[in-house]
Amino acid sequence: MKQYIHALGPLFEAVQMQSVFPDGKTFPDCLPKRDLAEIRQKYLDEKDRPGFDLHRFVALYFDEPSAETGDYQSDVNWTAAAHIVALWPVLTRQPDTEMDGSLLPLPYPYIVPGGRFREIYYWDSYFTMLGLRQSGRMDLMQHMVDNFAHLINQTGHIPNGNRAYYLSRSQPPFFVLMVGLLAEVQGPVIWEKYLPQLKREYEFWMDGQTILNAQEPAHRRVVRLPDAAILNRYWDDSDTPRPESYREDVELAHESGRPPAEMYRHIRAAAESGWDFSSRWFADPHSFATICTTDLIPVDLNCLLWFLEKKLADTCDILQNTTAAASYYTAAMARAEAIERYCWDEQAGFYFDFNFKTGKILSHYTLAAVFPLFFDLAPMSAAERVAAMLEEKFLQTGGLATTLHRTGQQWDAPNGWAPLQWMAYQGLLHYDFQDLAAEVRRRWLATCENTYHDTGKMMEKYNVFGEGGAGGGGEYPNQDGFGWTNGVFLAMS
Repeated sequence: MKQYIHALGPLFEAVQMQSVFPDGKTFPDCLPKRDLAEIRQKYLDEKDRPGFDLHRFVALYFDEPSAETGDYQSDVNWTAAAHIVALWPVLTRQPDTEMDGSLLPLPYPYIVPGGRFREIYYWDSYFTMLGLRQSGRMDLMQHMVDNFAHLINQTGHIPNGNRAYYLSRSQPPFFVLMVGLLAEVQGPVIWEKYLPQLKREYEFWMDGQTILNAQEPAHRRVVRLPDAAILNRYWDDSDTPRPESYREDVELAHESGRPPAEMYRHIRAAAESGWDFSSRWFADPHSFATICTTDLIPVDLNCLLWFLEKKLADTCDILQNTTAAASYYTAAMARAEAIERYCWDEQAGFYFDFNFKTGKILSHYTLAAVFPLFFDLAPMSAAERVAAMLEEKFLQTGGLATTLHRTGQQWDAPNGWAPLQWMAYQGLLHYDFQDLAAEVRRRWLATCENTYHDTGKMMEKYNVFGEGGAGGGGEYPNQDGFGWTNGVFLAMS
């Protein structure tokens, strides 16, 4: 069985807790110069000797991962769109070969986000593909979908990213939307081609639904509600500190005073959501220590799974597999009704996540509420009220804020993120809120364009309150590159 750096036990813990590298993600991404078992034993033999230097030991036995985009210099005289097109080759990685590090090899070229993110990321890639389509890069679109199909075939799901330490979790299930983008270019036969992988991903998210009951209402990513409705939550199959953020997780668990394994599970589940981190997952919006991700039914996740059920049903119907089609259609209809029942707050006029442990709908206003509009799931009356709230509370000088709370977390105000601008923009168009959609588009594009001309970079996230272009907060500095920002910018332009 292959060994990985994050399984080095005392050595890994020492490197991470002593911050040998400024970024906790660096060490799990390093390449060992010798067999890991040999390195582990040498560490155990030498660590207590006088004069032992951990930094020197690590430098002797490991190579740091390369920063392949670090030397790229942009020309701010170019337009942002021209810059992005020129950047695609810089962000492209060629097929991987087996290596000693944590990277899970992929058989086709792929786009990485940029900066510290040196591997493919699941939900990022859909938004990156929007830009690839705009750039006419159908070859890379095909490769991206085939790489994710490969991961499903190899591991039974699409991991957070193609690193071994991401295998215990996934990310928001956008694969069905990626297949849809490819089908728009190549025709509906694409749905049949990737039907096996779509089914297998659905099985991953629905694992355990048949064993749920009133006494045991939750298993992995499925939850049975009191009326027997089945909805989904985010989860992670591990309850240990994340290797890439080991020290941060250990310190937070200690500060919280809660059982460490419980904290780690909630933290990891929030990482599966892609919103790592946000007050959205906190019982007290201003206290990370109250994180309770696995107690929550997220509205956006369940909209994505509704769409997957619907597309599975449609494809099975075309293939005249009427029994399977009926089963998926029934599941989709039941989910749509449950989303309205559990995630719509009539008094507030907004979609929220639902806490199945307390039996109460939350009151954390977030842009996850636009997902029912993106998928045409919201009744017109609900869409009107969501749109009004977006205009009144979320729309800022530079685009839509992610939440209404300022907490220092990166998925909160004052930050805006490209994927959520896109989901909101398209959702508003679906319900013919043309003026508001146009205003979201105008403000977001101006933010990206102005920051590009100031810095020469497209950023991972932005401050949309007119306080400065680049966003902040979170566990690491704002990254440049940046895959999904590039894709959404081109698709909106």
